[in-house]
Amino acid sequence: MTAPGHDHPKIVVLDFGSQVSMLIARRLREVQVFSEMRPYTAWREVLADPLVAGIVLSGGPASVSDPGAPDVGAELWRGGKPLLGICYGMQLMCHALGGRLAPAANREYGHAELEVLEPDALFAGQPARQPVWMSHGDRVDALPPGFQALARTAEIPYAAAADPARGFYCVQFHPEVAHTRHGLAMIEAFARRACRLEDRWTAAAFVAEAVAEIRDQVGRERVLCAVSGGVDSTVMATLVDRAVGDRLHAVYVDNGVMRLGESDQVQRDLDSFLQRPIQRVDAGAVFLARLAGVTAPERKRKIIGETFIDVFTESTRERGPFGFLAQGTLYPDRIESHSIHGPSSVIKTHHNVGGLPERLGFALVEPLRDLFKDEVRRVGRELGIPASLLGRHPFPGPGLAVRILGEVTAARVSLLQRADHIFIEELRRSGQYDAIWQAGAILLPVQSVGVMGDQRTYENAVALRAVTSLDGMTADWARIPPDLLARVSNRIINEVPGVNRVVYDVSSKPPSTIEWE
Repeated sequence: MTAPGHDHPKIVVLDFGSQVSMLIARRLREVQVFSEMRPYTAWREVLADPLVAGIVLSGGPASVSDPGAPDVGAELWRGGKPLLGICYGMQLMCHALGGRLAPAANREYGHAELEVLEPDALFAGQPARQPVWMSHGDRVDALPPGFQALARTAEIPYAAAADPARGFYCVQFHPEVAHTRHGLAMIEAFARRACRLEDRWTAAAFVAEAVAEIRDQVGRERVLCAVSGGVDSTVMATLVDRAVGDRLHAVYVDNGVMRLGESDQVQRDLDSFLQRPIQRVDAGAVFLARLAGVTAPERKRKIIGETFIDVFTESTRERGPFGFLAQGTLYPDRIESHSIHGPSSVIKTHHNVGGLPERLGFALVEPLRDLFKDEVRRVGRELGIPASLLGRHPFPGPGLAVRILGEVTAARVSLLQRADHIFIEELRRSGQYDAIWQAGAILLPVQSVGVMGDQRTYENAVALRAVTSLDGMTADWARIPPDLLARVSNRIINEVPGVNRVVYDVSSKPPSTIEWE
């Protein structure tokens, strides 16, 4: 876990544009190594930072031979820092140090079997043959002087290589993805053996530093806190409460697109745990009015972000003044909303990041801005938050608005609320809820023909989405038992007027995202 502004040895990931670059930092955190992401253009300042114990060069979509391909200066190779090049990072390292690249005979994408030739620092204690995940067009045909081959595949003679004397390591595959079975061990080996990092970062250390950072940031000002009842905002509110006490004013905005009965449940949970009054604002009519006629997903998110701020400002005008607005923004929210770490693409705008208007009116307090979801849960356990709150599935800030494909209306919200409620209720009854990372129903903008009561129907279709994941950066579709899916489908079609078809989403992230919008 990270808390910017504090002095800890760290490993920095230089991002060359891979959509899974963030997973490298995520895996380092998983083995309790302090890590952060930077764009590849920041290589000079990263190299000059005495706290940087090692540098990872990520993958990327470019070819090293492309005009204007991402590059670094020669000083990086002479800087004395241990380096790990992954995919494009390997190709860049070998090209810069005198190796030779060539286009692969066939673009390799997917599973491959790795044969370990030398159980060097990266592969110590690992099987001689193991599955890895490839995604590349170029490959290294000749190693630079001083490098030795560590591993190969049937297609690639140099699937991993190293110059241990200089602390240089490189792999053509992606150790950061779950498909590379021993990838986490490789990443930890680089951190512990090559970089000699023994420092371990814990939830207890994060709590102490986050509380101190909040106090330093806000001084004696009052803090307006946005709460939703989800894991992120609950942990965030608890941290802020610990830092500023009764100078915290927590507000829950019912945006009209929450789950069935959720607003009442959220208020009960927060009142009982925080033991501090929660101001509830029923603003569903305002949100729905502004969303009328809007079908574009990004526009929905922008409208919801802007409306949140308007509602906050208006509802707290008489209770202010407030100098700060606290939010439960996480690292994945920021990464997917902005291409802030390099040439990677924007995936979608999160309502509390890219959706915020430029003239906010508050300074932001975001103590979880560099954490992943599982790290937030560990912090929550450290803070004593009940497991019933920490175990809740993630729910998008824009709520059901981004699970209603097409226009958001009160009637369509009501329909989806009922279908979604049945799905979640059956997951809980069956004991499947805790085995799933996130689940929900999606209202599709299509109608289909059906037969109900011997009569033809032409009604709505609902998709069910359930995934397993650690952090939301990658996810696999959940293997829900067929009889459970059948029960959910039967109940939705029979109990929710206007629905005559239910489908189940069996796509993973990547290439899909978890939410449909």
